[in-house]
Amino acid sequence: MPSLPDFKHTVTERFLRYVVIDTQSDPSSPTCPSTEKQRNLGRLLASELQAIGLRDAHLDEHGYVYATIAATSAKQVPVICFCSHMDTSPDCTGTNVKPQIVKNYRGGDIVLSGDPAQIIRAAEHPALIDQIGNDIVTSDGTTLLGADNKAGIAEIMDAATFLVAHPEIKHGTIKILFTPDEEIGRGVDKADLKKLGADFAYTIDGETAGNIEDETFSADSVTITIDGVSTHPGFAKGRMEHAIKIAAAIIDHLPKDTCSPETTEGKQGFLHPVAISGTLEQATIGFIVRDFTDQGLKEKEELLEGIAKAVMKDYPHSSFRLEIKQQYRNMKQVIDRHPEIIDNAIEAIRRAGLKPVRSSIRGGTDGSRLSFMGLPCPNIFAGEHAFHSRTEWVSVQDMEKAMQTIVHLAMIWEERA
Repeated sequence: MPSLPDFKHTVTERFLRYVVIDTQSDPSSPTCPSTEKQRNLGRLLASELQAIGLRDAHLDEHGYVYATIAATSAKQVPVICFCSHMDTSPDCTGTNVKPQIVKNYRGGDIVLSGDPAQIIRAAEHPALIDQIGNDIVTSDGTTLLGADNKAGIAEIMDAATFLVAHPEIKHGTIKILFTPDEEIGRGVDKADLKKLGADFAYTIDGETAGNIEDETFSADSVTITIDGVSTHPGFAKGRMEHAIKIAAAIIDHLPKDTCSPETTEGKQGFLHPVAISGTLEQATIGFIVRDFTDQGLKEKEELLEGIAKAVMKDYPHSSFRLEIKQQYRNMKQVIDRHPEIIDNAIEAIRRAGLKPVRSSIRGGTDGSRLSFMGLPCPNIFAGEHAFHSRTEWVSVQDMEKAMQTIVHLAMIWEERA
């Protein structure tokens, strides 16, 4: 098994530099990127890539960063892209992040200094048992950390620095792509795949060290619009049919013990109301539907329509409309056609000294949509844990293993070409 030359990792110092830049995306914004502050990180990354010698590195008008590491092999090697997203989740504040490092973690709970009510409890984070002796990075508890996905960015940047510093390591052309707005489902809306010019890609945006994810949820959104019957409340008996109350009845009729995020796990999908608004005359409910199969999506959408129809029988003068929009599909449908993508990643994880674990994502990634856009793209671990929360954490050693996995992966594609 080839080992890597000695190298002083830059991944931690990079990570600490990147997380203090606020890059939260905004689902209500129509622009790309959805927030201008994401460009602050994009500009820094482009300049750092330029500084290590990647002359084509640039931030484009839509907030994407592109760069190329030139091939060091004379072989015809597939062009591989490594991708991470720059934005952090709008679910938890990312303003004024103060990263902390717990050196040589000895076990037990970690109380966060900025808000002692925020505790990373060992009982709730079983992955901590594998971190004894490692250095764990957290926020101070007043914000999220941003390991999702600035850990991935730092790992790709460290790997790029290593490959440029060691031209004796044989690899094909490597492409780098950093995207905005992944957290709001728009991460590859404006990605220029022709300009990128990659054959295969990997997002570096996963959880536990050693994991590779080749399967995601398939996802739809559903909007139910209810038209009720409005009349003066003083003369409403037998006439008024209140759209908000109809909407509430539909939600109340959803399954209580199954089919929701809080009652499912593993390969179980769900039907999840995410927004409700309205007046007496008209109300709207927004849902997201998730399942690992298209058939599972269809069944949940038919269940929802059946519930709405049943509720509407009590409101004979009202009506409803149900609109389904496709969001993304399970990337496994594409990736299974290219088994070498996963085989090479499994070998790279093994060479980095880890046990490879194939798993599924109860969510989506940029890779879901990239795969269906013609760029097959599974997801490799970045070491992130408890993302979108104030108790988010990542270990220094896991970030270093992710960087080593990236380098081994570049080498393996060249060896097997």
